[in-house]
Amino acid sequence: MLKFKSLIMTILSLLLPLSNNALADGIAKPWQIGFQQAASPLATAAIETHNFVMFFMFAVLFFVLFLLAYVCFRFRAKNNPNPSTRTHHVLLEIIWILIPTIIIMVIAVPSVKLIYKQEVIPKTEMTLKVTGYQWYWAYEYPDFDSISFDSYMIKEEDLKPGDIRLLDVDNEVVLPIETYIDVHVTSGDVIHSFAMPSFGIKTDAVPGRLNQTWIYIEKPGVYYGQCSELCGAYHAFMPIKIRAVSKEEFKKWILVAQQKFAELESNQQYKIASN
Repeated sequence: MLKFKSLIMTILSLLLPLSNNALADGIAKPWQIGFQQAASPLATAAIETHNFVMFFMFAVLFFVLFLLAYVCFRFRAKNNPNPSTRTHHVLLEIIWILIPTIIIMVIAVPSVKLIYKQEVIPKTEMTLKVTGYQWYWAYEYPDFDSISFDSYMIKEEDLKPGDIRLLDVDNEVVLPIETYIDVHVTSGDVIHSFAMPSFGIKTDAVPGRLNQTWIYIEKPGVYYGQCSELCGAYHAFMPIKIRAVSKEEFKKWILVAQQKFAELESNQQYKIASN
């Protein structure tokens, strides 16, 4: 089985040479074809399942093309002035029902395993709450004195050197690597969708409902995502930016964030009271 899987991956690497060509920081490369580079077990499993299914798709595609070419050549009018009147062939009908059934059963095994892996939440070490609004994201860390902040896209005129247009934000999410993170996703107005390609997650944010997914980031880096549900006029302007750091760096960030966002909240409350 392992040799067969290795053979499939080799063939697909030749057929789809660009399937994993992406920048290391979890952002799509110009003219990229295929997935972003995986940074979590879920993303890796999704890409492997995709490649496995694509092997059968290519096999069926080439086989059908071959049959079409063969039939067009072999049974053209010049060679068959008196066409056959046969309408049934029991063995052929059994074969073309049996083979697709077997292919579907083979494809179903890794597909069900992937769905199970996505839906079953492992024992987590921390929680991140995500709330979608028109048109920005709000984040909360319930395990750390409820650190919370809003995250808006940086406008084009405010971009600094190195910032990425339409993807960089004013307040980025910081998460530790090699940590099982429980992610709760909801919305404060309309349906949004929290999607991070490098982590292999895409969870709808529905008003009045708390959806759940999980993240395990394997390596440090900066990863980007976007709202993937048409949520209104500024749907294209609510990106997601997550910085993955070591556990030691995350602990330091928590101390800074507790003070930073506490001061911001105090200033906002003061302005509201003054008005």
